[in-house]
Amino acid sequence: MKTIIKWLTPIISIGVAVFILFFLISINSSPKNNNIEPISLADEIVKKQSKPVWLDSFSKNSVKSYSYPINEVYLEIDLDEKITNTIRYELSASLLDQYQLFCLKEELKRHKLRYNLKKSNNRVELFIYSQNKKSLNSLVEALKDYKIFAKIKRYKDKK
Repeated sequence: MKTIIKWLTPIISIGVAVFILFFLISINSSPKNNNIEPISLADEIVKKQSKPVWLDSFSKNSVKSYSYPINEVYLEIDLDEKITNTIRYELSASLLDQYQLFCLKEELKRHKLRYNLKKSNNRVELFIYSQNKKSLNSLVEALKDYKIFAKIKRYKDKK
């Protein structure tokens, strides 16, 4: 085994050297052209003609409108009608931070009350839809644990 490695290494080295030698000779043996003229600057710029693109067919189309891929649906809702006949109550509370708002929402979920929350700049208005006055009073008592002082009063429409 040692004799094979002893003779194989120089044979591979000589083979690589011969390959590099033939490679360099083949690269450098190209015929030289002595009749080379200097490149002259052309006065005209040759413009390449662009190949037609399938997107160009859209710009050449005579119909200039676009039709949406869905059907349009128009809904008309008459908001002057009474939507519900339940009594609406308004919860007025002064919320100091986002945590109190979170606690208020969690208590409303726990009491299973439907509500509508309206946020403006620094003011939060909450409308509760319920006819059970006892559950609303228990909500106010539960909010006192979170230091949220709230009052419930009947909501009157402002028309």
